[in-house]
Amino acid sequence: MSRIALLGLAAVLFAVLWPSPAGAHGFSSTVYADVTAEAGRIHTDLQLEYDLLVVSAADAERDDALFREGTAAFEAGDTTAMAAALNAHAERAGHYVTERFTIRGCTAAPSGTFTMGEREGVPYATTRIDWTCPQAGGHLVEARLFPDGEGYVKDVKTIVTYALDGRHGSAALDSGHPTFDTGQRWYQRFWEFFRLGAEHLLTGIDHILFLVALIAGSRRLRDIVLAATSFTLAHSVTFMLAALGLVAVPAGVVEPVIALSIAVVAAMSALNKEATGNARLAVVFCFGLIHGLGFAGALGIDEPFSWTLLWSLLVFNVGIEAVQLGLIGLTFPLLLLLRRKAPETGRWVTGAVATGVALMGLVWFFQRL
Repeated sequence: MSRIALLGLAAVLFAVLWPSPAGAHGFSSTVYADVTAEAGRIHTDLQLEYDLLVVSAADAERDDALFREGTAAFEAGDTTAMAAALNAHAERAGHYVTERFTIRGCTAAPSGTFTMGEREGVPYATTRIDWTCPQAGGHLVEARLFPDGEGYVKDVKTIVTYALDGRHGSAALDSGHPTFDTGQRWYQRFWEFFRLGAEHLLTGIDHILFLVALIAGSRRLRDIVLAATSFTLAHSVTFMLAALGLVAVPAGVVEPVIALSIAVVAAMSALNKEATGNARLAVVFCFGLIHGLGFAGALGIDEPFSWTLLWSLLVFNVGIEAVQLGLIGLTFPLLLLLRRKAPETGRWVTGAVATGVALMGLVWFFQRL
C-alpha cells in the first residue's frame, strides 16, 4: 500500500472518529429506576437528568413555560428553583415520564412531586410512581425515556434495580433492548450486562483511542500483551470497587484524567522508537485505574451488595474485555504486517496516528477541566 493511500485512510479514520468537544460521554444519558413492592403495590423511584427532562417534557407536552422556568433555574445553578419549576408543571412532566416508563398491564399513579439531587456532578430530578397491578408473578418493565427521535441524545441507558416477585437484581435497558421481565432467567440477565459492557467500550471513543495509543506504542506481540494485561488488571480493580460503592471519585476528576491518559500514552508512543518496558507498563497501570472508575460511572448501579450483583459486574467487565481483545486482534497484526513489509512507512504511520491521538487527548483534557 502506498504512502498516499495510507494518508488517505488515516484522514478518513480521523474524520470518522473525531468526536465532539464533550468526548465519548457527552451525547449519552443514564436513567436510574429503583422498583420495589410493598403492601400489594409497586413503587418506582426514578432519577432523570434534570436539563434533559425539562427540555424533553416541555417539547413533548408543548409546555413553553416549563422550558423557560426550568432552563433559567438550570443556568442559574439553583436547585431549589429547579425543583420548583418541575413541581409547578408536575402533571405534564409526570405524564411525559409515565408515557415512556411503564410496567406492562399496570396503572401508573405519579406522586406529582419532584426533588433534586446530583449524580456524577450533574443535577438529577427524582420522582416516585406507584403502580396498581392486577396480575401476580413476573412483570414486564419497559423504558423508552428520551428516545433518539427527540434529537437531544444519541444514547440513553436505563439502569433498573428491583426487588420484586421474590427476585432482586439489576437490568440495563436501552433503545435496542427497552424491556425486561422480572422473571427472567440468570443467563438472560448476564447477557444484558455482557452486551452493555461491550457496547460501552465500542461507543466510548476515549477508551478506544487509549487502546489505539497502546497498540501504536507496541513493537512486538509481547509488548501489546503486557500492556493490555496491565490495563485490564488495573481497570478491573477500580471498576469493581467503584461499582460496589467502596470507592468514590467525582466525575469532574475522572473524566479529565482519562483524557490526559490518552495524551500521555499516545505521546510516549509517538516519541519513543522502542517499547518503554516497565516504565510504560507502570504508566498504563496507573491510568488503567482511572479508566476503571470511568467504566463504573457509566454503569451507575446503586444497589446493596449481593452475589447476583457481583456476577453481573464481572460479566459487564468481561464484555469490555471481549471488545478490547477483538480490537487488538484485528488491528495489531495489520500493524505488524505493515512494519515488516514497509518499515519506514510503518514508522511514519504509527507516529502520525500517535501524534493525532495525543492532540485529541490534550484538547479533551482542557475542555473537561
